[in-house]
Amino acid sequence: MFTDNFFKKVENKTNVNKNTIIDLANKLQGNNMKDEKTIREVIHNIKELTGKEVSKEKEDKIVNAILKDKVPKDVEKMF
Repeated sequence: MFTDNFFKKVENKTNVNKNTIIDLANKLQGNNMKDEKTIREVIHNIKELTGKEVSKEKEDKIVNAILKDKVPKDVEKMF
């Protein structure tokens, strides 16, 4: 699905390794993409891993976009 090049780009931008990315993605597989609690947990994990701040407003926007299936299908193009 994703190439090693994709993971290298993400790792370079975020300092988060491939295994951690895969673990986070596995949390969201299946119906978990529609579980607000799981989505928020993953956002908080990513915040901790990257040291980035995400305001409550931005977190709500991310959660709503995921719940309403408004996330780009080709995530690789985002990096």
